[in-house]
Amino acid sequence: MKIIKLPKIVVAVLDKDTRITKTHEVLDIMASLRYNEDNDNVGMIIYKESLGGKFFDLKTRFAGDILQKFSNYNMSLVIVGDFSEYKSTSLKDFIRECNRGNQIFFLPTLEAGLEKYSTL
Repeated sequence: MKIIKLPKIVVAVLDKDTRITKTHEVLDIMASLRYNEDNDNVGMIIYKESLGGKFFDLKTRFAGDILQKFSNYNMSLVIVGDFSEYKSTSLKDFIRECNRGNQIFFLPTLEAGLEKYSTL
């Protein structure tokens, strides 16, 4: 995990090879980040590969469980990757709605994610 300190927020960028397969794994990372950075304004960038296919199959509810943790702990999240491979209309709608908000974003590149955090 790489920590990037921007003017208004501290952002943790998870390594691409980090795998999140259970909800408690992301909670552990969130708690560690908040504790180690001693900062209330923190965010996270996760590559889509780290979340696996289960996350992008909305029927599994894994995405909802993970994103609910970010909402509960008032932490923003950027998920980075190419989402065009997913054909599900409901997933496309879900991504579009998240991107309209101010806490969860699906963006194409790490640079786009950091730019988003710079403007929050």
